[in-house]
Amino acid sequence: MHVSVTSHTVDSTVDSTVDGAGGDKQQVSDSAPSTGNGRGLAAAYLRQLLLKQGAYRRLWEQHVVRERRGEINQLAVAEVLAERLWSYPRHVGDSDVLPRQLKDSVSRGLSGKLLSRPLLTLFIEAFCIGDEEADRLWRLWNGSASVAVLSGHRAVSPQLESDVRAALGPRRHRTVSLHDHIEIGADRLPARTRTLQVIEATAPGTDKIPYLYDTSALTLEVGQGCQGVSRQLYQVGDLFATSIILSRVLDVGETSTLEYWTTYRFEGAPVDPALRQHRRAVMAYVENVDMRVQFHASQLPAGLWWATWDGLDG
Repeated sequence: MHVSVTSHTVDSTVDSTVDGAGGDKQQVSDSAPSTGNGRGLAAAYLRQLLLKQGAYRRLWEQHVVRERRGEINQLAVAEVLAERLWSYPRHVGDSDVLPRQLKDSVSRGLSGKLLSRPLLTLFIEAFCIGDEEADRLWRLWNGSASVAVLSGHRAVSPQLESDVRAALGPRRHRTVSLHDHIEIGADRLPARTRTLQVIEATAPGTDKIPYLYDTSALTLEVGQGCQGVSRQLYQVGDLFATSIILSRVLDVGETSTLEYWTTYRFEGAPVDPALRQHRRAVMAYVENVDMRVQFHASQLPAGLWWATWDGLDG
């Protein structure tokens, strides 16, 4: 089922899900612990996959005696890798390897300190990681600039617009049209959003646009009209921001169509109602906004409503 929501001439300043205090500009690493390191970024994305509710997490959770919220049990992960080697040994001794013997390799691999090609291959095979996610892992591992792994805390800044402008400088573009295709997973949470955005430069030498997010962790992948993702991550209060690098520099009045994908990761049980919401904040003026929601076949909605609010507070 698809639900398409289209509106025109949207003029807003702040997403109503954003509240709290803050506004200080602070640069932080874009992925601990290895900023700019392809293998470190691959490790960060691998951690996201293993922490996200779903088949990958269930594989290692079945070996956990005492779970710690938001943490990956390395010995449990080693159990999954060992089971793979028992069934498909690669070297002499693999058939008898003990999970505790693999724990150090798991630790070094997930931290990004030593994520070798054979180890990443073992992770992909042992957890039956899908082709799309495996391809993203390899591109990160090889240092691709078109994929970035971002993580932080939920945003709580009521001064979002002014704080972002103070941190990242004045806007150098306007959005002509914005199209979001949101996919809802079997867990009823947003799984992925494909965005098509047409921008027009309002200043000479426009070579990037800001990308803001307020979820716990996500992966940003860019395509048409984009050269890559900045390896700099800024904190504005509790909001996190980075930049999408354009494939060409725009002069005043020039336009470009951008395409990028946001894949979300939510830790723990999805009990927070806010996690089941998708909102698009606009800090200036947008002529056309289209939001299309696609529900998982096993979780079709019982009903649909159209509502209009007078303001952000309802």
